[in-house]
Amino acid sequence: MPSPPLVPDDGPIDIAHLKRMTLGDAGLEREVLAMFAGQAVRLIEALAALPADAAELAHTLNGSARAIGAFKVAEAAEAFEASLRDGGEASQALAALRRAIAEARQAIDAALRRS
Repeated sequence: MPSPPLVPDDGPIDIAHLKRMTLGDAGLEREVLAMFAGQAVRLIEALAALPADAAELAHTLNGSARAIGAFKVAEAAEAFEASLRDGGEASQALAALRRAIAEARQAIDAALRRS
């Protein structure tokens, strides 16, 4: 299977990627989208406090986001993780991650309402 683009241009969730990952099972798509939305909220709340394991939490979010096709969230999580590991200013990267999650959650909420 070919690799997906790093950041697709079709919105906050790459639906084609999600369909491939769930083998076209609409029920599973809804389930993983809802799970990701909940996880993203919990993780961004935890990350706001910059805990000792913040880089690991960001890495977890990155992997989860890539799995469902939320590539903008994944890229923002990766940038936040890098800023923490490099000792850089994390506040701007955290704000970008927060915006990417909010955009993805809007798309997820809309998708779940349609189904």
